Amino acid sequence: MSHVLAVLGQAAPAQQGGLLGMLALMLIVFAIFYFLMIRPQQQQQQKKHKSMIENLKKGDEVITRSGIIGTIYGIADNIITLEVENNVRFKMIKDQVAGLRGNPLAQTK
Repeated sequence: MSHVLAVLGQAAPAQQGGLLGMLALMLIVFAIFYFLMIRPQQQQQQKKHKSMIENLKKGDEVITRSGIIGTIYGIADNIITLEVENNVRFKMIKDQVAGLRGNPLAQTK
């Protein structure tokens, strides 16, 4: 009987080690998944957004990250002037443009 208890006593730490090993394996799989799938997709979206921002021109109808729809009235350096109604204009930073209206990029941030 004491032999059975000794074997059971040794089995518990082995299970804990197995649990830690499983957790470590899950973390490694997640890290691989992140670096092979998620991160490249984010970088691709960032490149598309940067390209879209660089190609903005006067007259483009855009959607801002805050949901405002307007037409670009003017562009100067990193600032754009949006016209949302006749003679209603305001300035904002280019990076706050989410996308062109009707473009699928308009839904991404």
